[in-house]
Amino acid sequence: MKNEKAKMARRKFRIRNRIRKVADGRPRLSVFRSSKHIYAQVIDDRSGKTLASAGTLEKDVRSGLKTGADVDAATAVGKLIAERALKAGCEQVVFDRGGYRYHGRVKALADAARESGLSF
Repeated sequence: MKNEKAKMARRKFRIRNRIRKVADGRPRLSVFRSSKHIYAQVIDDRSGKTLASAGTLEKDVRSGLKTGADVDAATAVGKLIAERALKAGCEQVVFDRGGYRYHGRVKALADAARESGLSF
């Protein structure tokens, strides 16, 4: 039986390969979820550069939250990443859930980013 890290790595690899096929030059909105925080980045894979990033460790996000590991925190990060991505000139992205289920915090982040103007 494979351990959980190996399973997660395989899932992440499968998802990223699928995203590369359908991306069509769009940047990738990548999500990382830890047990205490959630982070998001908009990455241009062609140049290998991060165009925008947001996370619950930032002071302006952390000040209004009870914890960095709930749906409210993910919603705040989703709004912030959408705002920063639009400022950087990215209106359309491809969502990379990073091997996590599209559920709970990951879904809340995606919905908040969509409501704030990103399209994917």
